This record gives sequence, C-alpha cells and structure tokens, in this order.
Amino acid sequence: MLDRDGYRPNVGIIICNDKNQVFWGKRVREHSWQFPQGGIKQGETPEQAMYRELMEEVGLRPEHVKILGRTRDWLRYDVPLHWVRREWRGTYKGQKQIWFLLRLVGRDCDVCLRASDHPEFDAWRWSDYWSPLDSVIEFKRNVYQHALSELARFLKPSPRMLSRAYHNGR
Repeated sequence: MLDRDGYRPNVGIIICNDKNQVFWGKRVREHSWQFPQGGIKQGETPEQAMYRELMEEVGLRPEHVKILGRTRDWLRYDVPLHWVRREWRGTYKGQKQIWFLLRLVGRDCDVCLRASDHPEFDAWRWSDYWSPLDSVIEFKRNVYQHALSELARFLKPSPRMLSRAYHNGR
C-alpha cells in the first residue's frame, strides 16, 4: 500500500529501558543495525501496527511496554533506487513513518527475536540514546535524528543523555 507520492506507511519503534538506553537490533544475516519498524496494513491504525510489529520483531506484548510518546507527523525517507525492487521502480520512493517511544516495563528476558516465522533480527543490545545515529544506514539517518530529537522530551534526561545532545547540537 503506497500513498499517492510513492511512500509506504510504516511505524518506527524506539524501545528504551529505565536507563534511557535504546533497543538496537541487528538484522538477520547482515551487518546492519536498526530500530524495529514495519508497514501499516490496510485498516490498521499506527498504534495497532506498532503493537503487531513489536510482537513480530521483538516478541514483546502490550503489557511489556508503556507508550511514552509518538511523533506528531509522518517522517519520510527515500530508499536509494538500487535498493528498490525492479517492479516497484517508478512508483515506490520510500517509507513514511510514525515513530513511537516505548518504555520496557517487562524484563530483558521478555524480548524474543524468534516470535515469528520470519525473524527480523538475530541479535540485539541496549545502546546509549543517541548512538544509533552513528551507525544507522545513511539514508535513514535524518529520520532517526528527527525521531530521537522529537521524542527525547518524553524521557527524564540523564546527565549523559544531555551531554551527548548538547555535543551534537540538539
């Protein structure tokens, strides 16, 4: 399902722990890391899609997390043409995303990367709040920066988090 501009509606999910560290997942059989994300199906709200993707990709149920906030507007990124399937070229431009910030209220052991038949991640770790900006694939970096910056206001800032934000001009 694409919008009229060629963007696929999608949700992005930032899960944080009580130290304001974020879940950082390694994609199956790749050397790339990212936040959980996934498409919004026909008839789904962004929140419904977020909970479905959360279960499919990370194995967490609604009772394992608390929603702290979400982005006000859609954030968009273009996918480089060489990454777009040949049959989608000319119509598909990229993703438009609503981002959610969640607090893990369950335990680390509640995370299950094998909750679906088609796992997205084969490893994960807790990372400092801003560190994903240093390692996410280039074409997603601006969206990650915007989402992290907009959603940081929902966290009780730690001194380390504030120091990094100041250093990066946020």
